[in-house]
Amino acid sequence: MTTQPQQKLEIQELLRRHPADVAEILSALRHDEAVELLKRLYERRGHAAAAPLAEMDPEEAAELLSELSRDASVHILARMYPDDAVDLLAELPPDTVKDILRRLEEPEARELAGLLTYAPDTAGGLMSPDVVALPSSLSCQQAIDRLRRVAEETETVYYAYVVEPDGRLKGVLSLRDLVFARPNAPIETVMFSDPVALPADMDVEEVAQTFDKYNYLALPVVSREGRLLGVVTVDDVIDVIREETTEDFLRMGGIPAGEEDPLTPVRESVRKRLPWMMANILFCLVAVIGIAVFERTIEQVAFLAVLMPIIADMAGNVGSQSMSVTIRGMATGHFTWADRWKAVRKEFVVGVINGLVLGVQLGLISYLWRGNVYLGGIAMLTMWMTTIISYLLGSSIPTALKRMGLDPAMMSGAVVTTVADLLAFFFFLGMATAFLPYL
Repeated sequence: MTTQPQQKLEIQELLRRHPADVAEILSALRHDEAVELLKRLYERRGHAAAAPLAEMDPEEAAELLSELSRDASVHILARMYPDDAVDLLAELPPDTVKDILRRLEEPEARELAGLLTYAPDTAGGLMSPDVVALPSSLSCQQAIDRLRRVAEETETVYYAYVVEPDGRLKGVLSLRDLVFARPNAPIETVMFSDPVALPADMDVEEVAQTFDKYNYLALPVVSREGRLLGVVTVDDVIDVIREETTEDFLRMGGIPAGEEDPLTPVRESVRKRLPWMMANILFCLVAVIGIAVFERTIEQVAFLAVLMPIIADMAGNVGSQSMSVTIRGMATGHFTWADRWKAVRKEFVVGVINGLVLGVQLGLISYLWRGNVYLGGIAMLTMWMTTIISYLLGSSIPTALKRMGLDPAMMSGAVVTTVADLLAFFFFLGMATAFLPYL
């Protein structure tokens, strides 16, 4: 007797909450529970299911949507903004997408099909076609009247865009300037005639950098001919920045396929992590060559084996510092291929100073531990040279990999660490071999 009223109360409570909160609840539930709750939301009110799905990760939202009937899926997608709907469609099987587009009304299906032609990692893949385009012949009062008519159908209205008769972007209107302008003034007199626009094929990282540079709430997307296609809003860019940052962070940690959820199933985690760790063993074998060549030296002076982990660890840490700064600079657009020599010179100076201090520190520790000035000097020189070279590697290898079309976040760590360790072992054990009679 109490189950139905309780369920009714729960749905009523959810309907009063923000869609992002409902999306969080759906994500926290078991899959079958989330599907059941989504069905109840849809049965109560169609857009009550659409809005939370738009707030969820597209892959997760697609999994839930695929459990509903096809009619329900079509009904929900029809109530989502086009940019959110197309993100969800991109995660569904091609046959399912074709069937859904066939069931949608023709204008909506044509609009979504057009958005699906753009790669998801481009401005076209991010944009919403719901953009306010105004003819340049309008007055300010006419423009305001038209904005009032389309406000409910448009996702966000930060700016209005002035277009030529052929659809080419001519200017952008700030709503503030429009409101305070004289009613009879032509909109051309208050528009900004040199707007920043995003080419439809611009990479999402460049899109994020453009928003960061100009601090706009929205930017228009144009075709190669300059025709207005849609608009990218700042909320979409925030999602991109979060995804790109997460992806780079995970790749630097050796998870190339990405794994955002700590509760990912064991089988999937193994599949994502194991191949790269197996590759790391091969990288480590390269560094071990530096030890194998000087095996006899280590046999005669066993204390060298005590210092080797310290030198190798410091080489990796130093290289990682420089590498992280470089990759971060490339990700934010503050560092390009043209800046590489400035970065190399800067890292060389940092390496000389830091390496000297670290070298003296390790040299003193080695001397006080063993009472051998030659051993202390070798440790000092090795640490000094290793620090300089590791800083140089950390600043140059990511840019070189990027230039070759490879992923610097994924590859740099293994390459920098392997090369730095190999050179450190050769320096240290090579000098120890040369001064072996004195050790």
